[in-house]
Order: sequence, then structure tokens, then C-alpha cells
Amino acid sequence: MPLNNFGGILAFAAELEQADADFYRALADNPALGDLAPICARFAADEAKNLEAVLRTRRENVTEMILEPVRDFSRAPFQAVRPAPAGLDRAAALAAAREIEAKALDFFTQAASKLAAMPEVSRALKLLAKKRGKHQEELAGL
Repeated sequence: MPLNNFGGILAFAAELEQADADFYRALADNPALGDLAPICARFAADEAKNLEAVLRTRRENVTEMILEPVRDFSRAPFQAVRPAPAGLDRAAALAAAREIEAKALDFFTQAASKLAAMPEVSRALKLLAKKRGKHQEELAGL
């Protein structure tokens, strides 16, 4: 499905943050993950805050929704596979989290570029990309 305007991009960003928060919350409840569970709980809290930031950005910039359309941007490259968290072992959970963070970082970076004509929105998306980059770095060290 194409992301062809401001509203579509921020709606997808909100969906992404909600799905990732839910996934990390479920991972945090998986006792098989051991030391990874507290990290997942923190990531879930981060994604919940990110969701609030996305929704606030959309609300504060609602008048920008009538700008010209965005071209050549779609959801497909940014949709990560989220396996059932309850059955994952540590290695599979790490692999899924790494994919989620990589795709989210890529999405927020590209979305910021696509919405560069809206500096406040672009800046908010770059901040979310930076946060996801920090998650990615942390996961790389595990």
C-alpha cells in the first residue's frame, strides 16, 4: 500500500510504533529470554513514547495534510515479520528485534526525507530514527 501523503505516512508510523510496542511488551513477558526481557520492556516503553510523539506531530501539523502528494514510497519495505513472542528463544527474539529496529530506522529516515518540506515533521521523524538507531546499536552488542 502506498504512503502517498503526510497523513498516510504518520498513520503508518503510528501503526508501526504500536505494533512494535506490543511485540516488545509480549517479549518482555517471555521467561525464556532471561536478560533480554528487561531490554524488551524498556523498548516497549520507548515505542509507547514514540507513538505519543507521532500522534502529537500529526495533531500539531494537521494543516499540512493538504500539501502535494508524496511519490515512490510504500509500506512493504518497512514491514517486519513479528513472530509469536511466546514461543521464541533468545536467538530468535534477538533476530526479530534486530529486523524490527532496522526496518523502523530505515522507515523513519526515509519518511523524514520525503517530508523535508515540513521541517517540524521531518525533525520529529529524524528524532525517532535516532532513537531506533540507538536500539539497533544496543541489540548489535548482545
